[in-house]
This record gives sequence, structure tokens and C-alpha cells, in this order.
Amino acid sequence: MTATADASQGAVPVLQIRGAELHRPHGGGELWSGLDLDVHPGEFIAVLGPSGSGKTTLLRSILGLQELSAGEIRVAGAPLRQAQGPDRGARDPAFRQAQGPTRGNPRIGYIPQQRPYPPDTAMRARDVIALGLQGRRFGFPVPHRGDHARVDEMLAEVGATHYGNRRVGALSGGEQQRLRVGQALMDHPALLLCDEPLSNLDLANQQGVTEIIDRQRRKHGAAVLFVTHDINPILGRVDRILYIAGGRFMLGTPDEVLQTRVLTDLYGAPVFVLRAGDRLIVVGVPDVEPHHDHEGAA
Repeated sequence: MTATADASQGAVPVLQIRGAELHRPHGGGELWSGLDLDVHPGEFIAVLGPSGSGKTTLLRSILGLQELSAGEIRVAGAPLRQAQGPDRGARDPAFRQAQGPTRGNPRIGYIPQQRPYPPDTAMRARDVIALGLQGRRFGFPVPHRGDHARVDEMLAEVGATHYGNRRVGALSGGEQQRLRVGQALMDHPALLLCDEPLSNLDLANQQGVTEIIDRQRRKHGAAVLFVTHDINPILGRVDRILYIAGGRFMLGTPDEVLQTRVLTDLYGAPVFVLRAGDRLIVVGVPDVEPHHDHEGAA
């Protein structure tokens, strides 16, 4: 466990989940049940599992966008409240995509998967970052005193100062994703939810985005819940892994979870964990959705 997470073990968990149960919509059956999880300040937890296992749905429940079928979620010791979307977002798709899914709990930051903005998106890079502050305010976003300096500071933190005034639609996928990370970090959240934030990024940008998240975690003690299909880019930073598969789950350190025996038992089918240098490869993962990749799930 990292020094930051270890030093915070006596603190109230940032996230507490008790007896959580989730069903698929429209009577589609149970995703999983009986999930208990405490996430402590500064802790980095990777959430792994095949497509369709309920990883993103778990994040949506923590954000207040989807109710649990049973159980309870508490953030910073307080019961979760349902999120409400921004007024302007219903009218402006580009704003909605930039602002994120919710302005619910200000203790929670959210980084979505990398999805390109339309090329004609007129917002500047700094406007996307600013929504981390202004997007939580009701009505049309109005800058407050000090916002400009905070945006400049975050642009520097994520390495985006040199393109801060460029239109976001003209930026590369990696540049856009750095802005999403900066937006999520503007309020220094106690809990950072990351929904496959490295997808569709090249190796250099994967490393850059991961470093920004980890640096902010260590600086401010935020807990990180990081959904991913590939553990390798973040393996050296992870304290624990929550692995969800087939309606079951396993929680432990990477050495405890990423074992052939453990994953074979979890899936109920032969699964092999291979080590190639400093990378792990999971082979033989059964399909849950038709287009799930059999290899490299972890």
C-alpha cells in the first residue's frame, strides 16, 4: 500500500459501500450482490472485469445516477444523494459532454472515457477546465473572482498551458483527456472516479494521464477508484484490486487477486495469468458480451 493510503487508514473512509446489490435494467437479472467496500483517503483501487460485469454501473451508482437494488453508499460519512443534471446541458450537447454526468456531490470527481469532441466544438481548452468549478453552479456559468487563476494553475498541472486558448475540437484525444482530468480535479475531490480514462490513448498519453491522477492523489490525499480493462499502465500505483466477474467479486492486493487460481475460481472456467517482464496478461477470460477481448483483460 502507498504511504499516502497507509497513513490514512485511521481516517473515516471516503467511500463506504454496504450490502450493495445491482440488477440489470428491465428484469435482466442480477449483476452482483453483497458488495462491501471501504475506500480510504489516498488509496488507489483498480476495478477490473469483463465487459458487462457492472464496473461502470458501480461508478454510476456512486455518482447517484443509478439507484442500488439493495444496500447503501456513503461518501465522506454522509448518505449518497441523487444527482441532478445541469440546466444548460439539456440544451447544449457540447456543454453536457464537457461538464460530465453530474453536479451532485462536490466531494466526487469524475473522469470519463476518452471520447472526441466534435471538430466544430467552439469551447476553448480553458473553458472545459473551468466547468470543474462553474458547472456545479446553478444557471448559466458565470466566472467568479479567482477562477481565472485557478484555471491557469490547473492547466499547468495537467500540462495544457500551451493550448489553453485553443478550441477543444481541434485538440488531439490525449490533449482533450488531460482537460477532462483537470476539470475533475478543480474542486480537489475527496474521491476520484475514473471510468476507463486511458481507453483509446497511446502509451505516452496513458502514462501522462496516469501520472497526473497519481500526483494529485498524493498531493491532496484523494482516493481513486479506477475502472480499466488493462491493469498494466497503473499496476505500480495500485493498492488494491476489485475484480468483478460472473456476478461475483474478489477484493485484495494485486498479488492476491491476479493469480491463475483466484481468477479461475472467480470465472468458474480456466483462466491463466502470465507475466511478461513487468506486464501481466490474463488469457482465457470467458465472454460476457459478444465483442469482449479474450486476452489482455487485465
